[in-house]
Amino acid sequence: MAYEVEEIRASQEIFYYLLEHHELGDDSQERLFRGYAENERIQNLVKSQGEAAQCDIERYGDVIYLIPREDNTFLGFSKAQLKQLLCKSNGTDKDYYLSQFVILTFLVEFYDGQGATSKTRDYMRVGELQNCISTRLKEGAERVGEEENSTEGGRFAGAGLSREERQGIAFSNMIEAYEALRSDEKGSRAKTTKEGFLYNILNFLQKQGLIEYVEEDEMIKTTKKLDQFMDWNLLNQNHFQRVRRVLEENASEALKAGSA
Repeated sequence: MAYEVEEIRASQEIFYYLLEHHELGDDSQERLFRGYAENERIQNLVKSQGEAAQCDIERYGDVIYLIPREDNTFLGFSKAQLKQLLCKSNGTDKDYYLSQFVILTFLVEFYDGQGATSKTRDYMRVGELQNCISTRLKEGAERVGEEENSTEGGRFAGAGLSREERQGIAFSNMIEAYEALRSDEKGSRAKTTKEGFLYNILNFLQKQGLIEYVEEDEMIKTTKKLDQFMDWNLLNQNHFQRVRRVLEENASEALKAGSA
């Protein structure tokens, strides 16, 4: 199928805009948006360029997004980069997986609905999120401990594998990393404190355009970008197996954190 020069040029302009901004809305660049939305040939060209750059180009409602794939560390983030951004200077794998647990806890608290949208709340206080993290870590560790005492859990222990290791959820390692962080009621920004650790994660999510973090009110709100990504992508049944595979890969790596 031969493409017209105008179509190729238009697709290149759209893809370059997405590379620079990671999203394209009809209210900001109506000409480019309409070119993509109304011309399937241009759309195919843009998607092809995204494929070559290890990205997915997806339209969710009135916004087109460029989404780097899991192994795309050029346009996305590598594990080492995230560890440096989110964890203390001498952070281990335990600290890294704790940061991922914090983000997952945040997502669960906001998106647990079964209706037209998965979003269940408009905002959350930082203190409430911190309490949720502590509670979920404790509940997870207790649940693993109870299963360890069961007959089935005993068989795994006898084989040298705990229930926790079998499931790939290293709660004991994450609790160890969390308890190693100091508490500072003065609102420290140091990554060595619980408050600073959470602050840096929230600040990172805000820079990615996923949340609005109102520091003076200690309030967290999600953005339209995150709402659409959760409803159209991450929680879409068509993507469930892909997300599950990524989580299982991360879980298997978490088992190694015990010796880090």
